Amino acid sequence: MTTLLDGIRANNFVIIGRAGIDFFTDAGVAAEDAETVAVGLGGSSANIAAGICKLGGRASLVTRVSDDSIGSYCIGQLKKYGVDTAYVTPVGGEYRNSLAFYESRVKGHRNVIYRNGAADFQMGPDDVAAVDYGHFGTLITAGTVFAAEPSRSATFDAFARAKAAGLPIIFDVDYRPYSWPSSQVAEDVLSRAATHCDMIVGNDEEFGFMAGDINKGLAKARELADGTGRIVIYKMGEKGAVTFSDGEEIHTGIWPVTALKPTGAGDSFMAGLMTGLAQDRSLHDAILRGSACASITVSRPGCAPAMPDTQILEKFMAEHPGPTAA
Repeated sequence: MTTLLDGIRANNFVIIGRAGIDFFTDAGVAAEDAETVAVGLGGSSANIAAGICKLGGRASLVTRVSDDSIGSYCIGQLKKYGVDTAYVTPVGGEYRNSLAFYESRVKGHRNVIYRNGAADFQMGPDDVAAVDYGHFGTLITAGTVFAAEPSRSATFDAFARAKAAGLPIIFDVDYRPYSWPSSQVAEDVLSRAATHCDMIVGNDEEFGFMAGDINKGLAKARELADGTGRIVIYKMGEKGAVTFSDGEEIHTGIWPVTALKPTGAGDSFMAGLMTGLAQDRSLHDAILRGSACASITVSRPGCAPAMPDTQILEKFMAEHPGPTAA
């Protein structure tokens, strides 16, 4: 089987999960005061794919989109960023792409997400069976795919197919309560998904949720890594991150910026981490590269549009006095 880091070094990722459309206000503007809004690609998996491509990697997205103008918009945006859309399939009927409407401000920030009849949850066994897993180095997914059927079963099927083809699996926990029928179902399914994965990335609240207690999240992350060969990254916002790998604990800081909004940081972190490891950087340096991407993204409007390309990232890291101490 291909090792995790060897798979990432191929710099060619198959990513399972949603694409959506984002509406966002001008800087500092509350929703009720907005006279115009900007539009951009959204959805955690689509954002990760776009971020990877902007940083010189290759990515293909596996999902369903609505068979309407919004679905066409999402496909067009994916292509604009260089994401392969061969496995993005329209679905008809009343299913619709996700819509996020958020404010470009930190204080009082509000983010409303419309997910009724979500098109991406209609991804089924035929969608994942159509993928040529041998063409890729690594599979990435975010936890939202497990929130409903048939997407849940299809993703577990994709895990099995990826493993059979020798691909390591990377899991961004990405717990969104509004997508799940109950917290009990979410805890069970996300914990089960984690056992199949070679790298798990989540924040303190997400690991705390999986542990059943926010105060037990760090212990849960350590437990998932101990003796398994997994890499587990426990993110703590402005406090940085702790990474568990081969019995080591790697502590890293952040790159302080004046944030415009809190959205998009996790997706951008993943894109920077993956492409950093693909360039054969150390795990420590790749994590800091991901953290730099997150800082850039929260300081600019939008999610996918805010993610840096290589030139922007390198300039930011060269000129910034950070990162902070671990």
